[in-house]
Amino acid sequence: MNEAIRNTAAQPLFNPLSPDFISDPYPAYARLRETEPMYLTPFKAYLASRNADVAMILRDRRFGKDFASRTIARHGPGIMEEPVFRSMSHWMLTQDPPDHTRLRGLVVKAFTARRVEDMRPRIQAIVDDSIDRVEKNGHMDLIADFAFRLPVIVICDMLGIPEQDRVIFFQRERTGGRLLDPVPLSRAEIDEANEGHKNSLAYFHKLFELRRREPGDDLTTQLVQAEEDGSKLTNDELCANIILLFGAGHETTVNLIGNGLLALHRNPDQLALLKSRPELMQNAIEEFLRYDSSVQTTGRVALEDIGEVGGKEIKKGDAVLCLLGSANRDPAAYPDNPDKLDITRQNIRPQSFGGGIHFCLGAQLARIEAEVAISTLLRRLPNLKIDDVVNPQWRPTFVLRGLKTLPASW
Repeated sequence: MNEAIRNTAAQPLFNPLSPDFISDPYPAYARLRETEPMYLTPFKAYLASRNADVAMILRDRRFGKDFASRTIARHGPGIMEEPVFRSMSHWMLTQDPPDHTRLRGLVVKAFTARRVEDMRPRIQAIVDDSIDRVEKNGHMDLIADFAFRLPVIVICDMLGIPEQDRVIFFQRERTGGRLLDPVPLSRAEIDEANEGHKNSLAYFHKLFELRRREPGDDLTTQLVQAEEDGSKLTNDELCANIILLFGAGHETTVNLIGNGLLALHRNPDQLALLKSRPELMQNAIEEFLRYDSSVQTTGRVALEDIGEVGGKEIKKGDAVLCLLGSANRDPAAYPDNPDKLDITRQNIRPQSFGGGIHFCLGAQLARIEAEVAISTLLRRLPNLKIDDVVNPQWRPTFVLRGLKTLPASW
């Protein structure tokens, strides 16, 4: 199952966990767009690599999630008995209406544009504190010391996680990304994921008890109260979606900040331009999202016969993986050199946050966090240099694209 999908005997067309692909997936995406824009993989899922096809699939209600059938097709019939996958089946992210509508409705108010904008001073304070901690050292890891701290603290604030408990989240290994990859996991990887899930559950059960005794103005209190209502949320859904909110609330933003900083330092002309014209920052964030997306793919299943998409007949039950990273570099959507970082690029419409009813709840929060983080870093540490922009350490995951470490000095 985990073999390369081959175009010729010598040239892998798509091998998402190979070191070359993890380092730079974009040449493989270009081959897919040009030769097989709707490629059927050995695990019976199509890969949609062109922007127009991806945009249509994400927004067309004839496609849904059907998480269980997609997971069983990849791992075999026993997989849904594994605690971590059973929990994932309750995520709002993996649900179709009406359950998706009900679950998303319980948390959407926490992510309105006004509430997120009101968090800007708190975001600024966290960023300044992170820089204060390391400024005198002259060096730091831009992931662990900077990009990771901000979104973890913000999501802890939103979930009402007490200050004294937060150290456990800073110390935890970031190993969950493999769960989302479209290739089967080994038994050891499933066991590790189950153990991590058990530890998360143990913590969040304590948090639920705390918020039942001491309600607060936070998402955990809101969801605990919905669970007590009975008709709004089951206990399994409460546990699963708190874990989802915590993970989704920081993982992708860490990657957005890290990938954006690396892209800037690999393109010194763009770095100099952004330093001289800080008003370009919001547009630069959109270009970072397009250029090297934190999330590289998202899956759908055809809920009925669809007809031809990308030259292939898509029938009811067919699984499609939308390659967001490929769509973002499609010359048909970005004719002006899509492989170039251009912070002045006009009409950027990145697919990075998904689309349709599953469009990322935290999109605007991630944008603001990245905007404040990167603009403050450029202002306060203008001489910062990344130690190695040529061979950085990428995390060995495909769906979530991000760096393990990014050492820098000034």
